[in-house]
Amino acid sequence: QVQLVESGGGLVQPGGSLRLSCVASGRIFRLNDMGWYRQAPGNQRELVAGITRDGWINLADSVKGRFTISRDNAKNTVYLQMNSLKPEDTAVYYCNAEVVGSYYSGGMSYWGKGTLVTVSS
Repeated sequence: QVQLVESGGGLVQPGGSLRLSCVASGRIFRLNDMGWYRQAPGNQRELVAGITRDGWINLADSVKGRFTISRDNAKNTVYLQMNSLKPEDTAVYYCNAEVVGSYYSGGMSYWGKGTLVTVSS
């Protein structure tokens, strides 16, 4: 069993910053790609930022220059630093990870339950 637990969401004013964290725990042999997705009401879930185990980063065009993603492999943790927040960033943010559970296992995708980010004055 694997759990991904997000934290750090909340209410912020436009132009403000938040730092989201996601900690993976449970049956983990190795974490491969990790990422942050978001979903606003009426919209599909979209990729915000992804990061490989080696640290290669992919950012959505809408957040380039404002957000950055990082990870700490020793802590099984991925972060999303969000700066210059805009109202259109309001969404539930979900952590995702590809997890290899044992020496004999292939990778499997897991999701956190999400954390709400609201950007409003």
